[in-house]
Amino acid sequence: MTTRKNSLFLLALALLLLPAAHAADSDAKKPYALIFGTVYGPDNRPAYGVKVKIRRADQKKAKWELMSDHSGEFAQRLPAGTADYLISADGAPEVKVHIENDERQDISLHLQ
Repeated sequence: MTTRKNSLFLLALALLLLPAAHAADSDAKKPYALIFGTVYGPDNRPAYGVKVKIRRADQKKAKWELMSDHSGEFAQRLPAGTADYLISADGAPEVKVHIENDERQDISLHLQ
């Protein structure tokens, strides 16, 4: 009898978790845009650990903040659709990027 109760419990648990697993799977398949960039120092070499901020052009506050890796690179997924984004780093001029849909835009930031 205990084995049957355990089996029923596990079946009920699996049925409860199935919609949550499906929702997470559908989020992974949503289209997205990607901004991929490289930060270069004043000596034109990749710069590690530089804080990069990304915001929509129509907003004042940065929505995403990330750091460049050991190769000076960073990447951020963004919602697919038409939008302009401003990317800034400490000591670098701001760069404007236009995203049309679910595309990838490559940029570089040069510190001064």
